[in-house]
Amino acid sequence: MNGFRLVVIGAGETGTPLLKQLFTAPYVQVLGVADLDLSLPGIALAKEHGVATTNDFMTLVSKGKEVDIIIDVTGAPKVRETLRKYMVDTGNDHTLIMHERIALLMMSLSAGQLVTGKHDKLEYN
Repeated sequence: MNGFRLVVIGAGETGTPLLKQLFTAPYVQVLGVADLDLSLPGIALAKEHGVATTNDFMTLVSKGKEVDIIIDVTGAPKVRETLRKYMVDTGNDHTLIMHERIALLMMSLSAGQLVTGKHDKLEYN
């Protein structure tokens, strides 16, 4: 393995600090960042690093097996459901979808303290 190729969906309160960590790791390639609000700090950060940004997450997800991990930090059940359906419909058995709760766990471990997100309901429906 030569590292991890990622797409991040959500560039707000959780996505921005996550992106800051991802951009420091030489073994991580962020292929794109999506959010409905292109004025968020995570979008600006991605642009500073020359990373593609969009308000349509499916344009990034449609890269298929080029993406190792999709990190969904939107907290939106509709996004989670769309991602799952797309993976099944396209037969993509390579790309993993990383839930916001896992991102918060990893960020907490890195920070040495509990990091919380702004979304209350994080379970899959």
